[in-house]
Amino acid sequence: MAERQAARDVIDYTRSDFPPDFQFGVAASSYQIEGSSFGSCGTSHWDTFAATPGNTARGEEGSVACDHYHRWPQDLDLVSGAGLDCYRFSMSWARVLPEGRGQPNPEGLDFYDRLVDGMLERGIKPFATLYHWDLPAPLADLGGWRNRDIASWFADYTEVVGRRLGDRLAATAPINEPWCVAWLSHFMGLHAPGLRDIRATARAMHHVLLAHGRSIEAMRALGMTNLGLVTNFEYAAPADDSVEAKAAANLYDGIYNRWFLDGVFKKAYPPEVLAGLGPHMPEDYEDDFDVIATPVDWVGINYYTRKLIAPDGSSQFPALKEVEGPLPKTLMDWEIYPEGLSFFMRRVHEDYAKGLPIYVTENGMASPDRLAGGKADDPDRIEFLNRHLAEVRRAVDDGIPLKGYFIWSLLDNYEWALGYEKRFGLVHVDFETLERTPKASWHALKKALAAA
Repeated sequence: MAERQAARDVIDYTRSDFPPDFQFGVAASSYQIEGSSFGSCGTSHWDTFAATPGNTARGEEGSVACDHYHRWPQDLDLVSGAGLDCYRFSMSWARVLPEGRGQPNPEGLDFYDRLVDGMLERGIKPFATLYHWDLPAPLADLGGWRNRDIASWFADYTEVVGRRLGDRLAATAPINEPWCVAWLSHFMGLHAPGLRDIRATARAMHHVLLAHGRSIEAMRALGMTNLGLVTNFEYAAPADDSVEAKAAANLYDGIYNRWFLDGVFKKAYPPEVLAGLGPHMPEDYEDDFDVIATPVDWVGINYYTRKLIAPDGSSQFPALKEVEGPLPKTLMDWEIYPEGLSFFMRRVHEDYAKGLPIYVTENGMASPDRLAGGKADDPDRIEFLNRHLAEVRRAVDDGIPLKGYFIWSLLDNYEWALGYEKRFGLVHVDFETLERTPKASWHALKKALAAA
């Protein structure tokens, strides 16, 4: 391990601290950076959600975002300039198929052609995600994730993308963070389509996994390989030692973490979650588990924080609430708890993946980064990365087949309903001029990855 310095401007680890085939990468998503108004992109439910007063901070939306659509060469130069091996990007369903079905948009496919070829020209491995939340509005009109037909629509979209790009992708995952697609968006109403409906939630929780399975089948049929599942995780801890708090935390863990892994790897859903969602599930949903459990080649872990959970005193499922914790927090008000990442790497390995390669596909923090004298210092982010890399290194030493670590995110970007204030990037973006400025964390990472 590199000698630790007192100042928080150094990444504590170099490549030599990890196996020779260990991959370092950075992640981003289509709607958050591309600009949905460019290249004949279709309207997504995020465009309409953001156009509805009160849904997003200051009414901010993603029509321009970081203008990655035009500035992608510069952005890929930032990936390669940092010495990163991989770029985990997503493709916009609405950009590829503006109606969600039917005729593809040539400009959209051409854009992703250029983007993937640009990665390969720079020696960057393309890690693709087919869906990062921007559902075409015409499909939202038909019920979106509530409609079982979405699994077939998504498989057809997968085939369009796979036929065009599949031979050049290093790895592909169908859907990013199914909990956000289903629960956050249909039960909590915080993301598009902004519903608060338990029946819609139950269907979305199931259909997102059915679509995942159908997509994996479609890619296998095209001969594509290195296909994965990417889910997000939050460490759920009881707010106190009471039996009730422990039960609430276990239920939260079932909803957030185990539902999607159980479906794919165990062909079942957690019984404590079904106690609430069961009456609202699609008829004969159990018949879909063979498709849902279509084998994958790797598992991706997106991890940011832990939550303290307590009962909320109500009788309505799920009857739980989050309680503010005592640990230091990011600008998102999320506790910094690296031990949770260690917990999930072990859980996925021991209880689910059974020897499959594991990647940390997202890990990072938001901080109030400001430019001063042409520089953006972000010592808290460097410390965050060091603490989480320590857990990654420990997992590798313990024999967990961990193959890579991806930082969220390359650029400051559109943070969904929270607008442009929450900055996760290794690179600062001035949202007036769109000028990019690598932060201290980018420079520290570059130095660490270049060191022997």
